[in-house]
Amino acid sequence: MAKCEICDKGQHFGIQISHSHRRSNRAWKPNIRRAKMTINGVTKRMYVCANCLRSAKKTV
Repeated sequence: MAKCEICDKGQHFGIQISHSHRRSNRAWKPNIRRAKMTINGVTKRMYVCANCLRSAKKTV
């Protein structure tokens, strides 16, 4: 699974509990996008989560 190259956010695991309280394992995956980012004057393609993409100053 891909990780955000800025904040290192990755996949998390836990237990999902239904309305009838049955428990099952599940995974929460981050919203990873591939975007062009300019960091220190160098433009490169990176895998970035939507939260970092929204908050960072990016150049497309």
